[in-house]
Amino acid sequence: MNEVRAITIFVRAATLGSLRKAAVDQGISPQAASHAVMQLERELGVRLFHRTTRKLSLTEEGRGLLDSVTPALAILSTALDDVRRSKAEIAGPLRVSAPRAMGRTVLCPYFLEFAQLHPNVQLDLQFDDHFTDLVSDRADVGFRGGSPPSGGTIARRLLPIQLIVCAAPAYIERYGAPQTIEELDRHRCTGYRRANTGKQAPWEFLIGDEIVYRDIATSLCVNDTDAETEAVLAGLGVGQLGSFSATALIRSGQLVPLLVQHVTQREGIYIYYRHRTEQPLRVRTFIDFMVERVAGNRNFYFEPAELRAAV
Repeated sequence: MNEVRAITIFVRAATLGSLRKAAVDQGISPQAASHAVMQLERELGVRLFHRTTRKLSLTEEGRGLLDSVTPALAILSTALDDVRRSKAEIAGPLRVSAPRAMGRTVLCPYFLEFAQLHPNVQLDLQFDDHFTDLVSDRADVGFRGGSPPSGGTIARRLLPIQLIVCAAPAYIERYGAPQTIEELDRHRCTGYRRANTGKQAPWEFLIGDEIVYRDIATSLCVNDTDAETEAVLAGLGVGQLGSFSATALIRSGQLVPLLVQHVTQREGIYIYYRHRTEQPLRVRTFIDFMVERVAGNRNFYFEPAELRAAV
């Protein structure tokens, strides 16, 4: 027996004074309404109504039950209405997770724009370089750099991540520019230590049709991509930076791309989320907004011809 359904029919019958009217109110047959109330009476072991051919009236037990359940049903009805409104209104809490570096460089301006457009959404931003599990971390939407996440989520690639070897003009003026991968051994280089493993990431190069990994000796190693970018900008060494950090700096002349024939774009920036049919309107609206703003945005990567021309 569906107890909530049966109690709802009981309350409507008591309020309207008729099982037939309660049936019409609930969109069911009079027989179904009568059967639901009788099942409830059998379950409780008491009679809830005095029934005659002309009149339906509450017993003492029925009156007590009505007084007890009416406030609870009102709370339930309000809760259900709130959930329905969440599917129809752009309002309510929205928890988003993103890596620190690309979160600040690529995503944060659009997060703030969304917050301005939708002031009734309570945006909760979590910047974390570890992978966020949407279920265990109770996040609505996640962003990730690297390979697409797996395991029960929908992932959409927004941007390629190109790994570009570059240096500041001041460094090149002082030390010269490496012309080959092997010449990097004679230069001061920066490195990035991965947050999830604690290991220094190898540099990767496209050689022919293959991606080759090299361990590069570094004079400065950090676990923050923004800090590495600042070090390269300051002329402290040659770095291999992600295009989401380097593109604007190369276009403005603050950095010079090197060894561009070996640039890789194996990885990407992804947005991931649970099935859209399960999402409130605020979440679906946010996903669509971020896809529109970020997907294929040329502010964060190069076409091959432009990269070659920037040398």
